[in-house]
Amino acid sequence: MSALPAHPSPGHLTATRPSRSPRPEEGPAAPAGCLSVLRINLVDPAPTPATQSARYRAAVEMAAFADDRGLTMVQTEEHHATTNGWMPSPLTFAGAVFGATRRIGVTVSALITPLHDPLRLAEDLASLDLLSGGRLVTVAGLGYRPEEYAAHGKDWRGRGALQDEVLETLLSAWTGEPFTYRGRTVQVTPRPCTRPHPLLLIGGSSRAAARRAARLGLPLFPSAHLPELEAYYHQQRAVFGTEGWVMQPPERTSLLHLSEDPDRTWAAYGGHLLHEARMYASWQSAGTRSAVRSTAQDVAALRAEGVYRIVTPDECLRLARENGGHGALILHPLCGGMPVDEGWRSLHLFAERVLPRLEG
Repeated sequence: MSALPAHPSPGHLTATRPSRSPRPEEGPAAPAGCLSVLRINLVDPAPTPATQSARYRAAVEMAAFADDRGLTMVQTEEHHATTNGWMPSPLTFAGAVFGATRRIGVTVSALITPLHDPLRLAEDLASLDLLSGGRLVTVAGLGYRPEEYAAHGKDWRGRGALQDEVLETLLSAWTGEPFTYRGRTVQVTPRPCTRPHPLLLIGGSSRAAARRAARLGLPLFPSAHLPELEAYYHQQRAVFGTEGWVMQPPERTSLLHLSEDPDRTWAAYGGHLLHEARMYASWQSAGTRSAVRSTAQDVAALRAEGVYRIVTPDECLRLARENGGHGALILHPLCGGMPVDEGWRSLHLFAERVLPRLEG
């Protein structure tokens, strides 16, 4: 889970700013002002086919509502081998969102690219780029759970080499020209509409990720606020002679739910937020760096920590105006299996009581 890029564009560049403005051929840059992000991962602590179907439909309807009200970005991600339905198919979901919307972007942060067939992924991302008119932002990550690799028959220890192959294949495939792939000549169609290719960032917190991004001339999206990694990336760009930029998360990232009575909402629904926070934390080793990692073991600690926040509309406005109004508001209305009706209440509060005052 990363705190993402905005549509030019989840962030992805959600709560971020590029260290320099990208050139037009590098893809879109984050817009000025406060970004508004709708985060969707479809977690449900006790999923059934019926409840998950209702949650999927509600998520697409929320994306359409967000598009109509002028939110910046829908952000989602990829996880496998979970017990709670955590989003396994973000590209399918992105296609549904694009079919229901006209303007809003979708950031997948991150897509676990080594788990995908490189040629098929090139086709899928090109098709989504065409379908959306260039509204897709993909953050390519390695993931951090060996179980996901085992479930897909992929070698966890060889994930770096798998990542190199996937990324190099994508960049070759999107030229529309024949190229050599595993010893044979192939050509991928259709060509994406975005030039030179759909916006693709490298996610991660390691020097290996920064070197890979620099070598390929791709932008870097650190998984946490890591200025030292940004500096290393630019050093490596100089070595490789490539162009690039960094989408750096802020020092503090919060996932938001809106309520007119936060005390009541924490009492009624804090367990949903805690479920998501604890499961996500359980997947990560001690050295993993994440912008939204929680260490809370109970609802009271989660509330005090501030990674997951339930705020009033006025409090949300105050958050938007921090840092000169150049941050991001990341709304998570269905967090941890939040009831759909409660999620809609949160989203309506934002659209009716926050957005108009931001625009004003």
